[in-house]
Amino acid sequence: MDSVTQAVLGASVSGVMLGRYHGRKAYIAGAVLGTLPDLDVIIRYGNPIADMINHRGFSHSVFVLTGLSFLLTWLIRKWPPATQYDWKRLFATLWLIFITHVLADAFTSYGTQLFWPFMPTPTSWSSIFIIDPFFTLPMLLAALAAFAWGSRPAVQKMNAWALGWCVVYLCASLLAKNLVESRVRSTLAQNGVSVDAVFSTPAPFNILLWRVVARTDSDHYFEYVTSVLDDQPREHIKAPLNTALANQFPNADMLNGLRWFSGDWIRYDVIDKQLVATDLRMGLATGYYSFRFRVAQQDANGNWAIVEPSRWPSDRGLEALTAVIARTISASPALPLQQWETRMRAAP
Repeated sequence: MDSVTQAVLGASVSGVMLGRYHGRKAYIAGAVLGTLPDLDVIIRYGNPIADMINHRGFSHSVFVLTGLSFLLTWLIRKWPPATQYDWKRLFATLWLIFITHVLADAFTSYGTQLFWPFMPTPTSWSSIFIIDPFFTLPMLLAALAAFAWGSRPAVQKMNAWALGWCVVYLCASLLAKNLVESRVRSTLAQNGVSVDAVFSTPAPFNILLWRVVARTDSDHYFEYVTSVLDDQPREHIKAPLNTALANQFPNADMLNGLRWFSGDWIRYDVIDKQLVATDLRMGLATGYYSFRFRVAQQDANGNWAIVEPSRWPSDRGLEALTAVIARTISASPALPLQQWETRMRAAP
């Protein structure tokens, strides 16, 4: 999630747990600690793929953060402790601030290594966009009220209700996700398409419009854009994954890392003798993906060689974003997915 969301989430948790004892200080401390796990973004690992797959790594591990919660509890209790509550309440507060941060991240599509140093595919429940005002705004208003008026009973209750709203909203997002995925699976089954896996993610700023990607056993994928309000899936494309292009590099560490991190939701395109790997999980729609990387290059004799990964230039997609937001409100006009798909093979 974005830094504002994580700050106000931490503030609300700390305020509900300790606000009655420490007033505004509890909210301020919670806001600061709520953003702490994301400080790993300042670490550079040498190339953009390494930066991507190591972000939300050790700093988002439930094991690391549990240990950190114990350490901070011990350090804070070295000073004259508050007599109104014991170390258990302090530990629970710190632990909840950190754990709600990483769980909120796990509800996005990026991928969060909750169980680092163990290395399963990073958790990505992908039911909420990284910025969603409907999720964040109630907590923001509650946190602002706490900063303005302190920890009055009404303010405490307001923050508790804001956290309750977060839970309800996340549950609603999972229901919406299940609905749109079921519709797409049903549509593909009716058309005789065998599906190996499905990944869905909400459009920016809401949980009504969704992008659903279905991987087939023929090394292709279907991408649908559909709304909870639609009676059936509408806009869609079918495109090749070209996985054979990646399989010729079995020992390419960075490429293998990208495939692991994304759950192998990768499409490969040859553009001007460059092999471009695209993470299909994140972006507005086909042609406007957030993470594309140059991973190999072809010489004059047609031989391929792995290169140092670099970001492939991509359009910010402001015009596409406007179209996607309009599509959230109305099924017409339909998004020009076939037209946008041609951008996948275009030179920058």
